[in-house]
Order: sequence, then C-alpha cells, then structure tokens
Amino acid sequence: MAITAGVDTERLDAVRAGFAGALLQQDDDGYDDARRIHNGLIDRRPALIARCRGSADVADAVLLARDTGLEICVRGGGHNVAGRAVVDGALMIDLSPMRGIHVDPVAQTVRAQGGVLWGELNREAAVHGLAVTGGVVSTTGIAGLTLGGGIGWLMPKFGVAIDNLISVDLVTAEGEAITASAESHPDLFWALRGGGGNFGVATSFEYRLHPLRQVLGGLIAHPLSAAGELLRFVREFAKDLPDELMIAAGLVHAPDGSGLELGAVVVCHCGSEEQANADLKPLLEFGEPLMTHVGPMPYPVINTILDAGYPKGALNYWKSTFFTDLSDEIIDILVDNFAA
Repeated sequence: MAITAGVDTERLDAVRAGFAGALLQQDDDGYDDARRIHNGLIDRRPALIARCRGSADVADAVLLARDTGLEICVRGGGHNVAGRAVVDGALMIDLSPMRGIHVDPVAQTVRAQGGVLWGELNREAAVHGLAVTGGVVSTTGIAGLTLGGGIGWLMPKFGVAIDNLISVDLVTAEGEAITASAESHPDLFWALRGGGGNFGVATSFEYRLHPLRQVLGGLIAHPLSAAGELLRFVREFAKDLPDELMIAAGLVHAPDGSGLELGAVVVCHCGSEEQANADLKPLLEFGEPLMTHVGPMPYPVINTILDAGYPKGALNYWKSTFFTDLSDEIIDILVDNFAA
C-alpha cells in the first residue's frame, strides 16, 4: 500500500480501525470510482478519500486532516459541476454513502443525510403525500443545492429549499458534531442558508414538508423559427402568474438525440387541476407547438423531466449572467446565437 503524503501508516491504521466507512488511497480498489463526479471534465486525484457512513466518520476525517495538514474538500451525493468536491492532493470527505432518510408524517418533516439525492428524498416524502422544494433534476444532491439556496419547481408557492430548512447537523473544523437551527447556533444557521462554504461539513438536513401528491406539469416545444415569439409571449405571460405555477423557458436540443433545435417551456402547477388548466390555457393555446406533453403527474416525476439533458460523465462547462429584463434585443441575440 502506498504511503499517502503527509499521513504516516501508523496514524492512518489507527483511524481506519474505528472507521465505519472506507479510507481509500490512490492504489486502493474503488479509488478511481470514488474520485469521479458527474462532470466528466473533472479529473483530479485526492491524496485520501474518506467515504463516510456517519458523523463520527466525518469527525475522524476532519481531525485526521488537521493532524496531517491535508487540505479538506467535501463531496455530497450529486453533481458538483464546478468540481470543487475533488482537489488534487487533498483529503476528500465523501458523503455519498450517507443516504439515510426519515420522514415524520405527523410533524410533516424529513431528515436526510448529506449524500441523498433529490429523487430519493422526493420518493420517500411522496409515500406520505408530502413534498418540499428540491432540484429540477432528480440526480442533484440535496446538500449542494440547499446550501446554495435551492431553486425548484415548488418555489413560487413554498419558497426555495433554505426557506424550508429547519436544522442542519454539522461537523465543525474542531471535529465537534453540532446542530444548527433557529434555536441552536442561530448565527451559524443563518450563515449556512446561502452564506457560502467553509462553515463545517453538513452531514444531514431537516426540512419542512407540505401536503402535495400531484402536480400538472410537462413540456411544450416549438420549432426554433418560432422561439423568439415564444420567449416574448412567455415574458408577458410570466408577469402575472399565480404562486402555484412555475415555468422555465429555454432554447434546447431535442432530448431524443436528433439535434433538433427547439424553443421549449417546462411547466409545473401545484394547485388544483381545474385551476391549473385555467392558468395554463393561454400558454397551451399559443402558436403551433411541435409537441405538448402536459398533464397530471406525481410530484417526483416532474423532477425527472430534465434528467436526460444532464447525463453523468458529460463534459460540462457552464457560464451564466443575469438581466434586469428580457428585452426584445436580448431575445433576438439568444435565438441567433443558439441557431449559429
């Protein structure tokens, strides 16, 4: 076995003896799989990967990094498109084996560990007819999305993920396991809800759930030649939407691999079917769509509708910007550049 830089074999063996998960060095079986993340562009080699099973493992890993001077990086369960979860020569604390979920249907809350994906949490909550705002792609991890704010299909009605966050279990830089909430460590809880990173390792999250079994949702696709008019219509349509309706419009390629360029709108309505049909009627009747696939579905299904566009291993390089308004000029630039 190779000796990890900065970690002597005796110290590593002492930690490994009580470790519930696995401590992987670069020549160990499973190391290469553990260092790969969703984004195929990221190809980095941590010195040591701590695949944790619980907060005690996380605490041991943090203390090991402190003793050896290794930099720490933390991986949740999901995409980590930017690649910050994997750092060359670091100790990577990998939470992806931590997938425990407990729903309290009476209190209407759920607690989930840091390696859980939104698809998994949605499924467990749905058994009880409950839901919370989560990722618009089911393979997104709850940890990264929540700590970054947490947009999702239910946010107009129920707020983003951090609006529904009740508490966070955390391992501090000193290796201490604490719970941050409005009542306990409130300043830390405030910072965790969108304040960025480096406050500790978040090992589990407690969310407030809402009664919801079914939504009316799906996809409407128009030819690219009509995309400019579609985006102009959506711009005006979106000005007076009820809280129950969330829409997302964009310029996309058909998910069947044909390369067909489309203007598309994805919709999710969490109100009654009667209200949903009335609210969506103008959008459904606009233009001459190539495809309209909108109807009642369980809430977890709407979170899978974009999954095919985010396959594991794809080479992802993303940039974004914000506009104060979606002007005609901006729409024309978007459509022209997408077509080119």
